[in-house]
Amino acid sequence: MIRALYSAASGMKAQELNLDNIANNLANANTVGYKSRRAQFQDLMYQSVVAPGTAAGQQSVNPTGLQLGLGTHAASNEIIFTEGSFTETDNPLDLTIQGNGFFQVLQPSGTLAYTRSGQFQLDKDGNIVNSAGMPLQPQITIPPEALSVNIAADGTVSYTLPNQTAAQQAGQIQLANFPNPAGLNSMGNSLYTPTDASGDPTIGAPGGPQGLGSLLQGYTEQSNVSVVDEFINMIQTQRGYEANSKVVTAADNMYQEVNNLQR
Repeated sequence: MIRALYSAASGMKAQELNLDNIANNLANANTVGYKSRRAQFQDLMYQSVVAPGTAAGQQSVNPTGLQLGLGTHAASNEIIFTEGSFTETDNPLDLTIQGNGFFQVLQPSGTLAYTRSGQFQLDKDGNIVNSAGMPLQPQITIPPEALSVNIAADGTVSYTLPNQTAAQQAGQIQLANFPNPAGLNSMGNSLYTPTDASGDPTIGAPGGPQGLGSLLQGYTEQSNVSVVDEFINMIQTQRGYEANSKVVTAADNMYQEVNNLQR
């Protein structure tokens, strides 16, 4: 019964963490570029009362054994990088990556961060920056007198000036990709940084031979959270927590009966 109490307690803690993960997904259902996370769990160690394959007699072995598990624990909450839906906007600097890849932005610390959120604006110097003011890398500057800005599928940025018919090129947006995007470290603000698990980034032009996606101007990629799926997961989590709490109650009742034997 001691094992039952601790196993059930570990199950309740696991479901509590699962609910925290679901709550964060639902909270970011409308966050541009957000990627949902899926909690993953593993069973804990086992107490082998009778190990499988041990001798049961002179010429026989135990076919299954007797092993009692000690509960579960949270192993990870993997980032799911499926593509979200696209929404058209009135901002010519809004961008969506159709396929693999991340935008590169320069943090105040001087290190690069990576994002799927393509909500960009111009700062006071005409540099393309994200909503937090971090400049897009490589840096691209648009003159204040520019009449229009065009961003091609391959990332080429051009603009037109008054009294000129020929477009001027401002640069080309480069994307990055990783061998294991699920291993990236989430920093908040829809930003990720590399880790040993993600591997080093591969940099290239959109739509290039590195397998990077192409760009779509005037659109943003919405969150890939499925509200329906999250509500189903929430119901399952609630029922799992309830089932584990009932195990605690059942074990407590059994202890009570044992205590009553001493009267």
